Amino acid sequence: MSGALCGRRLSSLPHVRSEVLGHHRLLVISALGVVQILAWGSSFYLLAVLASPIATDTGWPLSWIIGGLSAGLLVAGLISPRVGGLIGHHGGRPVLAFSAIVLALGLVVLGLAPSLPVFVAGWLLLGVGMGAGLYDPAFATLGRLYGAEARPAITTLTLWGGFASTVSWPLSAFLVEHIGWRGTCFAYAGLQLGVSLPLVLGLIPSPPKHTAEPAVGPASSSPLAPRERRAFLLMAGVLTLGGTVMTLISVHLLALLQARGVALASAVTFGALIGPSQVAARVIEMAGKGRHHPLWTLAAAMSLVALGVVMLAFGLPAVALALILYGAGNGIYSIARGTVPLALFGPERYAPLVGRLARPGLVAQALAPVLGAFVLTHGGADALWLVLAALALSNVVLVAALWRAR
Repeated sequence: MSGALCGRRLSSLPHVRSEVLGHHRLLVISALGVVQILAWGSSFYLLAVLASPIATDTGWPLSWIIGGLSAGLLVAGLISPRVGGLIGHHGGRPVLAFSAIVLALGLVVLGLAPSLPVFVAGWLLLGVGMGAGLYDPAFATLGRLYGAEARPAITTLTLWGGFASTVSWPLSAFLVEHIGWRGTCFAYAGLQLGVSLPLVLGLIPSPPKHTAEPAVGPASSSPLAPRERRAFLLMAGVLTLGGTVMTLISVHLLALLQARGVALASAVTFGALIGPSQVAARVIEMAGKGRHHPLWTLAAAMSLVALGVVMLAFGLPAVALALILYGAGNGIYSIARGTVPLALFGPERYAPLVGRLARPGLVAQALAPVLGAFVLTHGGADALWLVLAALALSNVVLVAALWRAR
């Protein structure tokens, strides 16, 4: 897509800037940031702390308990295009409010679950909430509100999201210790209804009325041109491979490091380097104030991820450095997944296209833990490291192709 065309498209929405300036952006972004921390902590990061207590209390197989998250991610992937379309039509406020309500409902079902099938049904509800309330819907909400000026808002929001596990894991551990895993689910449901829902309804504005139906305009309803379609497919591929690598490492990192002779305590210490590296890289990206094209951010992200994974795959001794590089790349990847589609396709089509782009990545994230466990069981840690290296290097190639196709 040519820079001139993108420039014309971005400049075609001056009313977005003028009307939404009445709302304090920092307040809106901060509200979304709190909502994101609670959404991630109530869903994606929930089983990191609760899985073992659930298995101990119920006797359910641990693999099936963790499989609930995979089922939820699969549902999130299936509904994401519809979610993007709804945000494109109506803005993010009603969709994010719906997410908070459904997340609360799913958590109540988990807390009451007398059997494994009911527990999995709760995760299907949580999947609907994740599909309507995690990063991609939040990015689409900002794109709908701020149009071409959404990039710094998206970058700032990812800083908030970077603290989701930092906040939710200790909170979950504290709650489990004092009120049990079922009480923890009820507590998170209360936070969704008592904190997230009021923040969304009270502080997230509706989009300007005369832009509330962008999908009926000629720019947003027209099909993608051949060059744009190629860029769309390449971006979908990047998000799919990126999400797969992230999920595999998140789930299997400790086992992979221990297979290389790293003690469990040391593996946990090494793994703890990823979070601060993500936040530090996002701060550096934010300090750049958007002076470079978002594709530079994506290229840097995938290069850092590939370098870190390859270092680990080939057993180089600098484990800490490799994980810092991986964490930094993964941190700014979260920014690029929101800002690159905005730059490539413009604000009019941003919300529905982000929803469509999210589907393959979420489906891949749902399947990755199971496939990773299969490779780890039948091929060993070295085989899984090689798979990770191949995926990460392939993503660098896809980013290069995307650069040429834009």
